[in-house]
Amino acid sequence: QVQLVESGGGLVQAGGSLRLSCAASGSIFSINAMGWYRQAPGKQRELVAAVTTGGRTSYANSVLGRFTISRDNRKNALYLQMNSLKPEDTAVYQCNAEITVAGTHYGMDYWGKGTLVTVSS
Repeated sequence: QVQLVESGGGLVQAGGSLRLSCAASGSIFSINAMGWYRQAPGKQRELVAAVTTGGRTSYANSVLGRFTISRDNRKNALYLQMNSLKPEDTAVYQCNAEITVAGTHYGMDYWGKGTLVTVSS
């Protein structure tokens, strides 16, 4: 059984910062690509940022220059540093990872339940 658990969400004023964390646990053999997605009320889920095993990152245009994604492979953890937050960043943020479970030879997508980020104007 593999779990992804996010933390760090909350209420912040526009211009403020938050740091999201995602911890992966369970029978993990390896973790491949990891990413943060978000879904705002009434909108489709969108990719915010992603990072490969080797550390290559990519970002949605809307967060470029404000958000930084990082990972700690030793801790099976993923982070998202969010600065200069805007009201339009308000959403549920979910962690996603392609994980190869111990004893298998293929990766599968796993999702956390999400953490709510609310940015007030």
